[in-house]
Amino acid sequence: MKKTLLALVTAALVAAPAFADDVQARLEASRAASKQLLEVLRDEMQAAVQSGGAKAGIEVCHEKAQALTRKISEERGWRVARTSQKVRNEKNAPDAWEAKVLEEFAQRKAKGESLENMEFHAVVEEGGKKTFRYMKALPMGGVCSNCHGPVLKPDVIKKLDEYYPKDKARGFQVGDLRGAFTISQPM
Repeated sequence: MKKTLLALVTAALVAAPAFADDVQARLEASRAASKQLLEVLRDEMQAAVQSGGAKAGIEVCHEKAQALTRKISEERGWRVARTSQKVRNEKNAPDAWEAKVLEEFAQRKAKGESLENMEFHAVVEEGGKKTFRYMKALPMGGVCSNCHGPVLKPDVIKKLDEYYPKDKARGFQVGDLRGAFTISQPM
């Protein structure tokens, strides 16, 4: 009996680092995916705004952002998305877990923590299966204020209203918590 218990404890201790490494590997992969998404979206947005103004930037978000998150999701076999407490596109509305993390991000920011490296991850059970969940805070950047800021040009408002009649993602100041990248990895 003591040998069996000792064997089980030893096996559990040997397996623990493997599980920890698996979570660490998932965290690093999630960071890489969110960085990839941020860089591609930022570059696309900046190029569009420089060549065609804010209305061209709206086209990038409307056409390319959803396709890009879908592509990264398919490539990795995960769900990769963007979400916010104030969404522009209802398809990006947070689920209960994401809403809680977004609220925690807002509280952490209110206490003075920088949004630049703010993230959260956890292993949760969803539908009877373990899932690795990750979120990376997105601060409101300067180029984003063309379409999400407190003062928008009439042509931008018209285009936003056309694409997003239930848009709530306006009135942000540079540096505000704009939203987050969110990733779910089945385990």
